[in-house]
This record gives sequence, C-alpha cells and structure tokens, in this order.
Amino acid sequence: MQTVLDIGVDVAKDAVVVACARQSFAAHSVPNTVVGLRAWLRGLPAGSRIGMEATGGFHQRLADLAHAMGSVVYVLNPRDVRYYARAVGVRGKTDPVDAALIARYIAHEQARLHPYQPLSAQQRNLDRLLKRRAKLVALKTALRLSLQDAPELRAQLKAAVRHFDLLLKAIESQIAALMQQLFPKQLARLQTILGVGPLVGAGLAQALSRLPFANVQAFIAFTGLDPRPQDSGRHKGRRRLSKRGPPELRRLLFNAAMSAAKTRLWKPLYEHYRNRGWSSTATLVILARKIARIAYALWHGPSDFDPTRLATT
Repeated sequence: MQTVLDIGVDVAKDAVVVACARQSFAAHSVPNTVVGLRAWLRGLPAGSRIGMEATGGFHQRLADLAHAMGSVVYVLNPRDVRYYARAVGVRGKTDPVDAALIARYIAHEQARLHPYQPLSAQQRNLDRLLKRRAKLVALKTALRLSLQDAPELRAQLKAAVRHFDLLLKAIESQIAALMQQLFPKQLARLQTILGVGPLVGAGLAQALSRLPFANVQAFIAFTGLDPRPQDSGRHKGRRRLSKRGPPELRRLLFNAAMSAAKTRLWKPLYEHYRNRGWSSTATLVILARKIARIAYALWHGPSDFDPTRLATT
C-alpha cells in the first residue's frame, strides 16, 4: 500500500513546481497543461494531499484535475502561507522553496483546512460576474474621485460614468438570471431580510453554497466580520475585524446594514448601539454581522425572516 503524500505546488502560468513534505522526491517542474498535470497526478498515491496558493486563476486547472483524480486539494490564502513562512524562519524565496513550504504547511495544518470543492459551471460564472461587478464599482469610484476637481472634464466624466452604469446594469442582469436558475427559493427567502436586495442576496447565496460551514460562527469568520481580540494579561486591547474571506461580501453586507439602519425595524437597534457609544461604522458592522447570522439561519431553514424575532440588543 502506497503512503499518502503531502505535496506543495508553486503555480505559475506555464509550469508548476512540486515538492513533498517527506522529501520522497526532489522538487521538480511540471508543465501547467492538462496533459502534463494528468501524467504527474497519475503517479501519486491515491488520496494524496495537494496544496497550492490561489493565484488569479492559474491554479484552477490543477485544482480541478487533482480533485477529479482522487487527491485531497487545498487552495490556500497566499497571506497565510506568507505568515507561515515567517513563523518557521524561511529565509529565501524561490519556486522550489515555496513548494516545499506549502507541502510542510499542508502536512502540519491540513486538519483545520477546508478541502477544495469545485464549483459547478453556473456557480463559477456567478462568482466571476460578482468579481467583475466589484472591479467595475471600484474603477468607477476611483474615476470619480480622481476627476472631481477637474471641471473642464465634467462632460467626459459623465459620459464615462454612464458607460460604467450600462456595464454594471448588464452584469447585474446576468447575475439575476443566474440566481433564478441556481437558488430561486433561497434568494427569495434571503430578500425577506430588510436591507438585503438582489445583489446582497446573490453574494450571500454564493458564499453559503460554497462551503459546508460547521456553524454560524464559522460563517461569520469566513465573512471576515468577526472581531479579533488583542488581549494579554490584564491588558484588554482594541478589537479589530479579522477581514478574512471575500472583501466584496463584506462590502455588500455593510451596504445592506446601511440600508437596514434606515428602516423602522432596524433603526432602534442601530440607535441602541450608537447610544452605548459605538461609532456609526462599528454599529453598522454589528448590524452587518447580525444580517449574516440571519442569512445563515434562513439558508439552512424553511422559514422566511421573522421581524418579531429581531433582538434589540
């Protein structure tokens, strides 16, 4: 019986460099093509664990092929790998060193990692559309800010913004159509939460359908809205958000909180925390976190949002 291997992969556009935690084979390069990757994967013991960083899409082919051929795949946050390298004292950075580091990370940390689960073609398209929309919103905002003090370009700015709005409308139309194909009932249920519209509902549905979260706390941690303690002995440090997970989902939830805070239902809760001394931003984060909790419950249950159950504290 072959021993399961812990393998790290440093991914680039044209090739990947692979290394093993047990040094069963020397680090070497494999073409980042379907033929090259399949030939390499066939030689691995069944159930081997393969880790790689998310690299703007270059890792996708390997992740999908490795999963389909029976390996356990982990797609890692590059920031986690970078901090791990500092923690274990890695003093250099080359492709073989990075691959060996990822293999070591998988060998020691795989018990707390989420194995990669491929998205369906429709889910992948939804994910792509949400990211494209987020990029367009950022570009539109940057354009407005950069030209706000250039009155001689006001007409051109208005024309450019109009084109951005047309693009955004087209993307939002595609998102709405996909949501009706993928999660029509769940989307309708999520939108019963005051403050949650079609786009926020799409972002929540995409996140909640991707991973089997153990509980609501795991989902809140995934959104990056979980407060991170900074305590030591008697010192109680300032809590800061972890800001892990998809930044666009946090932005959408924050926007939902801003909308909700203006409604008759949510406004007393907003004012409650403001009266306790919380800043407006911190209060909106609290509301965003509560919306995420409610969304998790609705996603896993048959009921719509019940306004009478909204706690005032």
